[in-house]
Amino acid sequence: MGVVLACNNWRVVDLGVMVSSDRILESATVEKADIIGLSGLITPSLDEMVHVVKELERRGFSTPVLIGGATTSKTHTAVKITPAYSHAVMHVLDASRAVPVASALVREKGNQAYLDAIRSEYNDVRLEYSRRAGAKEYLSIEDARVNRAALSFTDNAQPTKPRSLGVTAFDSVPLAELRPYIDWTPFFQAWELRGRYPEIFDTPNVGVEAKKLYDDANAMLDTIIADGSLRARAACGLFPAVSVSDDLEVTVGEDTITLHTLRQQSKRASGVPNLALSDFLAPKASNIQDYIGAFVVSAGEGCDALCARYESENDDYSAIMVKSIADRLAEACAEWLHQKVRTDLWGYATDESPFSAADLVNEAYRGIRPAPGYPACPDHTEKTALFAMLDAEKLTGVSLTESLAMYPAASVSGWYFAHPDAKYFAVGKITQEQVADYAHRKGMSVEECERWLSPILAYDV
Repeated sequence: MGVVLACNNWRVVDLGVMVSSDRILESATVEKADIIGLSGLITPSLDEMVHVVKELERRGFSTPVLIGGATTSKTHTAVKITPAYSHAVMHVLDASRAVPVASALVREKGNQAYLDAIRSEYNDVRLEYSRRAGAKEYLSIEDARVNRAALSFTDNAQPTKPRSLGVTAFDSVPLAELRPYIDWTPFFQAWELRGRYPEIFDTPNVGVEAKKLYDDANAMLDTIIADGSLRARAACGLFPAVSVSDDLEVTVGEDTITLHTLRQQSKRASGVPNLALSDFLAPKASNIQDYIGAFVVSAGEGCDALCARYESENDDYSAIMVKSIADRLAEACAEWLHQKVRTDLWGYATDESPFSAADLVNEAYRGIRPAPGYPACPDHTEKTALFAMLDAEKLTGVSLTESLAMYPAASVSGWYFAHPDAKYFAVGKITQEQVADYAHRKGMSVEECERWLSPILAYDV
């Protein structure tokens, strides 16, 4: 959003990531900001946005606020953020809309009719949200568990013992090996160019710019590979594990670590299970030994230094390009490592045929790698166990911030499940009953769990 505004003659003061509310408000005051922009990349930032606008209200600000970022939505903005601030708050779906919205907010800042129209629109969104939430039916957590997925763990689904139990580290993954695994579609999306790769090159009004961007990215990637200015590192671990209801008992050396999963609670159609990730591991009571994997990869080492060099040369375009390429290399590294796990380190798919880039994007292989903080396991706090199991900071250089975001940002982490019927799903909204049950299992307070799980709560806190 900031890049697009800057390219359209707005002066943008970028405070960076994980910025405190005090610093945001102080900078807005010093810079005499016309607009404050807040971006959310992981779910804990959604609550932080609410906190920031409450502070704006408490301190008497009237500055319009723009909301954007991967985890945000118009509904969240209308339901959670707008009620906390008596001045204009607008969600921007993508950066291409930032310029007209920002221009309208500044131009119409004193126009009460314009602000009233915004509030009326968001009030309608809140009413529709309440109507849909009230109409949704939820099962008790026990009934949802009864309706778990009944998977087989014998015959063709018999768990395969990994060839390399324990942790394996890759201290420097050759970037040239990662290049074929790059999914370019999200790269164009990051630059607000809509379309799938490579068809985007033939898209009217976008194709020429997309091809130029692609060529620039590959020229820079050639240089990065040649001079080693970015470094990719990876660590994965494969461990004995079984499920106990919605928990996973994982054997790490001499220790047993318990992981926690959440279960879908919305009422399903007949024959459709209420899923939890624990369903994809053999139950402890079956006496079948199963296994789970964990991984952390990063291509962010060297990114800050390279960006700083370009910024010192007033080359913001190249600095942004570096970040985009590092993100793509991190995702490519996750894809590269998963293939190595399937075919070698775990070896449950030793006869896997080479997949095309399209097959990899479409996840045509067996197994899944869900990430903490994403729909199938929306609790970011499970990252702490994942990082501890792998000694990830030491082996990859990736650390967790206070809000459990990964640093460097060009990093990916998650779990490996190998069952042939394992699939991605969204937990969706959950009730107070499951939150209380989950908090008890994790040894956390209900209030703390509610804070981390706020985007999926089926009730107001």
